[in-house]
Amino acid sequence: MFKGVLIEKDPQGYTATVKDLDDSVLMDGDTLISVAYSTLNYKDALAITGKSPVVRKFPMIPGIDLAGSVISCTSGKFKTGDQVLLNGFGVGEVHCGGLAQQARLSSDWLIALPKALSAKQAMAIGTAGYTAMLSVMALEKHGVTPDAGEILVTGANGGVGSYAIALLAKLGYTVVAATGRVEEADYLKALGAHEIIDRQLLSEPGRPLAKERWAGVIDSVGSHTLVNACASTRYGGIVTACGLAQGMDLPGTVAPFILRGITLAGIDSVMRPLQDRIEAWARLAELLDVGTLEAVASEIPLSAVCETAQRLIDGKVRGRIVVNVNELCE
Repeated sequence: MFKGVLIEKDPQGYTATVKDLDDSVLMDGDTLISVAYSTLNYKDALAITGKSPVVRKFPMIPGIDLAGSVISCTSGKFKTGDQVLLNGFGVGEVHCGGLAQQARLSSDWLIALPKALSAKQAMAIGTAGYTAMLSVMALEKHGVTPDAGEILVTGANGGVGSYAIALLAKLGYTVVAATGRVEEADYLKALGAHEIIDRQLLSEPGRPLAKERWAGVIDSVGSHTLVNACASTRYGGIVTACGLAQGMDLPGTVAPFILRGITLAGIDSVMRPLQDRIEAWARLAELLDVGTLEAVASEIPLSAVCETAQRLIDGKVRGRIVVNVNELCE
C-alpha cells in the first residue's frame, strides 16, 4: 500500500482525494519507481479541481512531474537505485502520474537525474523550469543574442515566467517582466528582471501592429497577451508560446508575421524528443543555483495538494510548488 492523490469520476460527481492505494491502480510500464518528490503545476491544478478536462482516463493519479529512485526495471535501461526524473508524456492525464509514493512508467519516458541536482531540486525546477529552458533555447536557435534588445516574459510570477527570467538574466539578456501582481516587483527583480510592467498593458484587445520593442518573447499566457506581444515584437524577432493562462484563443491578425517577419514558435514539453530533454536538463543544472531554486519554489506535503490546487487556479500562488509525497501533514 502507498499514499497518493486519486481523481475519480462517476455519475455522482468528480472527486480528488489523498487515499491509500495499491499497485492495482498503477498502469502498464516496465519501470517501478519510488517517488521522492513531485510538483503541482497549473495543468495538475486544472486536473485536480476539474476546471478543465485534462484527465482522460479514470481513476487517475495526477502529477506531470516526478523524481525518485528505481525499484525495478525490466527493460534494462535503468538499474535498482538509479535516480530518475520525468516530465510529460501524458503522465497525469492518460497514465497515472507523480502525485503518489509509487509510479509505474515506461523507461523510454525517463531520463537520469543530473548529478548536480537532488530529487527535490529537480522538482523545484520541474516542467516549468524545463519549459522555460526550452523557450530560451528556441530564442538562441533563432539567433537572439543578449545584445539584440529587450526580452519580454509574460506570466512572470508563475513557474515558467520565474525561471525564464532567472535563466535569461544569467545568460546576460535584458528582461522585461509582465505581471498582474506588480506588488511582487522585488521578487521579479531579484530573479533578474530589469523592468516590471502591468499585464493590463498587454491583456486587452490591441492594434494589429504596435511600436516595435521586443527582440524576443517568452509567453505562457496566450490570448490577447500573446497577440499583443507579437504585435510589438521587432522585425525578425521570435515569440515562443508555451501556455494559456489567459486563454487558448489567438484573436489577432497575420500582420506581424508578414510585415515584420516575426516567428511564432510553439514550445511543447510533453512529447519532446529525449535528446532535447537531456540537453535542457543539463543546462538547467549548469545555470540555476540553489539560491534561485529556494526563491522560486516552496514545499508542501502530499496532504495539502488538493487545497493548494484551488489556490493555484485562483492565482494566489507564486512560483513553483514542490510536493513531498512522503510527508502527509503540514
